[in-house]
Amino acid sequence: MAMAGGNGIETSFLEQFNGGFAGILHWHQLDALWALLRRDGDGSWYLYAVGEEPPVSAATAEQLDRFVGEVDELLRREHHHDYCGVVYVDSRDAPRLVKIFDPNHLGSSCGSSGVRVLPGWVVSRTAPVDLQAAMPPTRSRQRWWRQILTSHP
Repeated sequence: MAMAGGNGIETSFLEQFNGGFAGILHWHQLDALWALLRRDGDGSWYLYAVGEEPPVSAATAEQLDRFVGEVDELLRREHHHDYCGVVYVDSRDAPRLVKIFDPNHLGSSCGSSGVRVLPGWVVSRTAPVDLQAAMPPTRSRQRWWRQILTSHP
């Protein structure tokens, strides 16, 4: 599914996903983001756990509220820092796509290691696609994996 961008151009989920994002560094910023999502929780947000089948329909306001409560609790419990830093949003004022990284599987979410780490969850106004299929491991990682499977000690 594509959506009209601010300039009238259609943008796909992957274009949005690969676009610019701002980090939610402070917990009070995360609270403000959750408030925006809940305020606009009118059945137009898709909740996607990366690795699961992408949803084909948007979440209800009740599902969104429960998800926000549960993921907020998880982040505060398992991200052992006095800052957030694991949530990224395309716009702090008018969010359309939110990436939430799993505190236990961070790797280098900024991509500086050369290996792209996918978020654990995505909240989006646009129906998501299977990110693991759309963004397979790099060729070097595939070669590494094949070498493990074919090498003999």
